Amino acid sequence: MQIFHNLEEWIAFRATLPAQCTLGFAPTMGNLHAGHASLFLASSKENDYTVSSLFINPTQFNRPDDFEHYPRTLEADIKLMTDSGVDFCILPNEKEIYADGYTYQVQENSLCQLMEGKHRPGHFNGVLTVVMKLLNLTRPTTAYFGEKDYQQYLLIRGMAQALFMNVAIKSCPTIREESGLAFSSRNNRLTPEQKILAEEFARIFHQDKACAMIIEELNAQGIKVDYIEEHQGRKFAAVMIGDIRLIDNYSL
Repeated sequence: MQIFHNLEEWIAFRATLPAQCTLGFAPTMGNLHAGHASLFLASSKENDYTVSSLFINPTQFNRPDDFEHYPRTLEADIKLMTDSGVDFCILPNEKEIYADGYTYQVQENSLCQLMEGKHRPGHFNGVLTVVMKLLNLTRPTTAYFGEKDYQQYLLIRGMAQALFMNVAIKSCPTIREESGLAFSSRNNRLTPEQKILAEEFARIFHQDKACAMIIEELNAQGIKVDYIEEHQGRKFAAVMIGDIRLIDNYSL
């Protein structure tokens, strides 16, 4: 796997790739797990080349402490990328990505008002802005995103369509632990006691019950619920276990 430590190197290299080749792209913030690996493997299977990026994007964190505590696991991440068929990895820095000082932002005004957008103001501005920058830098044939962040996937797909971006946006199924808990970069911050609660969250959330009943059961377990809602044929959840926020969703 070739690693590019700055954007200038990557841009020069990207220009050398044959125009007819297919390039898959799966952006990440590091602290990778089996869910990320599934994106890389899907891209590797469907494209001539696969590129990923590792950039912990400060503009999508609502709490400075959440950004500061986000795990940095570069060595393990590089190994997982290599083992999962990634050909190129871009490691940009904040000054390169936000050379404009984040004065230009992508904003959506409908779906962003719901669920994650409602509870985390400005979060999706940061996500959409950095994803647009990375898509412009990589110019992939197809970009891959996990269904665990389904609202994010819908927004990125909508952005690409609305702004006539020449890229297909593809979703890949959520990968789960044996307990049913969705793999997440936040899971390894859970204490053993919190992990048990997280697994209870997954179990209760997947019961075929009304949202109000699920909220009641989660509250009874001491799990703080931000929301349990149904939209577009899916059920969505966000909860707090201690100071760690977990989300999930599934098709109804």
